[in-house]
Amino acid sequence: MSTPVETRGREPFVHPALFYRDADEYLAGTVPFIRSGLAAGEPVAVSVPEANLALLRAGLGADADQVLLMDMSVAGRNPGRIIPGVLRAFADTHPGRHVRIIGEPIWPNRSDHEYPACVQHEALINLAFTGRDVTILCPYDTQNLPAVVLADAEATHPLLIDSDGERASTGYDPEAIIAGYNRPLPEPAGAAELTVDTTNLAQARSLVRTHTQRAGLSEDRAADVELVVTELVTNSIDHGGGAGRLRIWT
Repeated sequence: MSTPVETRGREPFVHPALFYRDADEYLAGTVPFIRSGLAAGEPVAVSVPEANLALLRAGLGADADQVLLMDMSVAGRNPGRIIPGVLRAFADTHPGRHVRIIGEPIWPNRSDHEYPACVQHEALINLAFTGRDVTILCPYDTQNLPAVVLADAEATHPLLIDSDGERASTGYDPEAIIAGYNRPLPEPAGAAELTVDTTNLAQARSLVRTHTQRAGLSEDRAADVELVVTELVTNSIDHGGGAGRLRIWT
């Protein structure tokens, strides 16, 4: 299994998907990628689910000590945190150097609720890193992920790698993925609404307390929700023309 071609000198950002069928193919596609980066003196980070992290630790041996290893099921549990909290957080600490990252944001146990955010994350990487001297390799388990996930991977990655080698993705279209999955949430049933301005912030907080108590939240969690809503409402007032609309539901 090959590792990504070097494309620096054209677009410096490289974003391949690695399609693997088993542990052997996983290691064949990731370990040489890591070791090539280490041999070139490049910073390398890996953020994959714990089971694959254990595979890589064993496969790398002593070289694992030179790599930043993160459990993606923790660091990327919220897909919206992966770009700022994992990928950019690592790349930004190494300005002026080529950086290699393995990121596996989609695995078989991801829920149906999480997946739309995960696939949009993969599409948005292409916008977030354009012009950056970074390579982000994204593994996909072809034996256990649905066909639609693999098709979406072809749309979000311009380069595809599998046991047959590497090829350009003919289905690459990240903008279509963003448009297709970035849909409004379904309308909630029984939502309470309140138009909020500087005159009734206390009423907004009272509404939040009522709903958190009704939902059975602990005092600490209820305080968290009240704080979040207060911040959101204040931002709406400050930056949204002096008023905002609060909707709250369980």
